[in-house]
Amino acid sequence: MLLSVLQEKEAGGFVVIQDTASYSGRQLLKYYINCAIKSEEIVHVLGFEVPEQEIRKGLDRNYVHLFHFHNAYSDPLGWTKQSSFRVKHFTTPHIIQLVNKTQNAKATILVIDSLSWVLRHHNPAVICQELQKLKRAEGSIRMTFGLLHKDLHQQGIVGSICHLASTVISVAPLDIVDSAVAKTTQRKKSGKVMQEDNFFSIKDDLILSIQNKPSQSGHVKADLDTNEGDPASNLTFNLRLSEAEREAKEKVALPFVFSQEKKSALLRPSQSSGQIMYEPDASDDFDEEDPDDDLDV
Repeated sequence: MLLSVLQEKEAGGFVVIQDTASYSGRQLLKYYINCAIKSEEIVHVLGFEVPEQEIRKGLDRNYVHLFHFHNAYSDPLGWTKQSSFRVKHFTTPHIIQLVNKTQNAKATILVIDSLSWVLRHHNPAVICQELQKLKRAEGSIRMTFGLLHKDLHQQGIVGSICHLASTVISVAPLDIVDSAVAKTTQRKKSGKVMQEDNFFSIKDDLILSIQNKPSQSGHVKADLDTNEGDPASNLTFNLRLSEAEREAKEKVALPFVFSQEKKSALLRPSQSSGQIMYEPDASDDFDEEDPDDDLDV
């Protein structure tokens, strides 16, 4: 699934690559840029975090004429008015105008590097609205890629962005050098959801290699952190039962559960019948004609 992201046939696709400080997803983003231009698709990059030279590094030189970088790195907030693109320009009409300047019959690929930078300097609700509009601009934009540093935002903001995406790729490092794991979730317009985990590595020439599942020592670091946080691991008493203790527990009769013998004794009909006898004494002052005589009514 990781290799077939660009082959998505449904127009208006939105792909989010989630990363953290422990592993950057930019190399995977550059891999998709390189695959797109080698397929002779025009790619427009809105660059906020790194300069153009870093994005171009590793791209196939035979197809770089299909690569267009809109510089928002030099002056993203417009303080010196040196950048061709700024945060305030992140609107659907402005982006479509940039894309349409390229003479191309096919819809193009839009890359946002990164969504985190835009979200930190813009209203997240407005960004979600603009992303939704870009998904509908099928005549100009075939697919949108966005890099999202999920450890920089609140969980609700990350969830809102991922809810808009047709494909979410979460990358995390492995203990093995230069290897990582990507968890891909793909949602079709029909409502079908597919998930897949891939272990991969990307070389400097942007060649992606899918690897076999690593050995027990190559766990994802996030899983290791989860195991270390087990609340029952450092207790002075044991919360778990051995097999012998579990068997002994199952043999103990609960106080509110009747045995078969006790049930039979309670349900067995009695041979003799009981009768309550009452003999009033002198202080009862009982009047048969007026039983309520002692009441103050």
